[in-house]
Amino acid sequence: MFHDKPVFFIASEILVLFSLFIAWRLYRALLQPLKTLMQGVDAIRDRDFNVKFVHTGKHEMDQLIDVYNQMIDQLRSERVQQQEQHFFLEKLVNTSPTGIIILDYNGAVQQINPKALQLLELKEFDEGKAATHPVFQYITQLQSGSARTISLNGVSTYKLQKSHFMDRGFPRHFVMIEELTAEILAAEKKVYEKVIRMMAHEVNNTVGPVNSIIGSALKADSLYPQLREAMEVAMGRNQNLNIFMRNFADLVKLPVPDKRPVDMHQVLRNVSRLMETKAGEKQAVIQLALPPREWIVRADEQQLEQALINIFKNSIEAVNGDGLITITTDPAQGDLVIADNGAGITPEAAEQLFTPFYSTKKDGQGIGLTLVREILLNHGYTFTLRTVRPGDTRFAIKLHH
Repeated sequence: MFHDKPVFFIASEILVLFSLFIAWRLYRALLQPLKTLMQGVDAIRDRDFNVKFVHTGKHEMDQLIDVYNQMIDQLRSERVQQQEQHFFLEKLVNTSPTGIIILDYNGAVQQINPKALQLLELKEFDEGKAATHPVFQYITQLQSGSARTISLNGVSTYKLQKSHFMDRGFPRHFVMIEELTAEILAAEKKVYEKVIRMMAHEVNNTVGPVNSIIGSALKADSLYPQLREAMEVAMGRNQNLNIFMRNFADLVKLPVPDKRPVDMHQVLRNVSRLMETKAGEKQAVIQLALPPREWIVRADEQQLEQALINIFKNSIEAVNGDGLITITTDPAQGDLVIADNGAGITPEAAEQLFTPFYSTKKDGQGIGLTLVREILLNHGYTFTLRTVRPGDTRFAIKLHH
């Protein structure tokens, strides 16, 4: 064909080459947008929202590039906004004066802010310790949107409030912990001071004149012996009632502590000697495990002795046969622990131990631990009373130098 019709052959070859050229241009025009799309998809997959494309001069391609660039700008803006909100919320949680515990989807503790760590007396976040902490039992019982007031050691009172938020379409719970100790103690003290003053006033107004009348009647020679004996019993009962009210009045009239340097170890030895006889009556032994050196703290010695006497007395009354009361100190940490091997404290009693007028004893007035609480709080000491395990109940005091 080349020899017979060279012109037709050359035209055919030129047409074939031109077709190949057109096909190649069409292929490039079709493939380039796909490559560009794949580059954009890879950038989005890698969350790199800084990749943008420039115009190619082709109308259809430029329209696609404009849509992509607008989408990338929007994603970058939303991502920056989301990160800023996340950092803000993180900062807000960490600096919040309210304790916050954030749970994961399964209800386990995922995050605890510094205030909550302080309230729960945890040095750092540990998932295992957080899950076994007594407060977590109350958290698991709370329903979302509900609140509860708890007292872990009879002194510190906390308000727990549970709520939830949506995270990636699923609800997650968080708990806010607020300490109410100071407010509750102040309101409580104001109420019982008023009640005690009113009671003391009425009792004194009654006991004084009645005893005066009985005393005058007892001087009469013609008084029947049985009547004299009955009147003497009544007079003695009045005296006991007066002493009873004086104990309450002493709680109200507790003065501001006169803090001076005191050797805490010597105070403990003095109180131990004083309580040895009472301990012997219960077949109990007081064991001092104190370092030989002095431990100087600033305190009102008289008030501190009174508080320790009440603590020792409670420990002695808690043991039954072969009782052991152990006193240990750690001056470097400011710790004082008075432990006994008694029956321990029930969970119900633990929440009300330091409540005024509450007592687990049949004839108790509920004043001893309340007086202890007032003295220690006025000194600025922190303390707990709890049964660590069966046969090991500890009154722990953190003293500040």
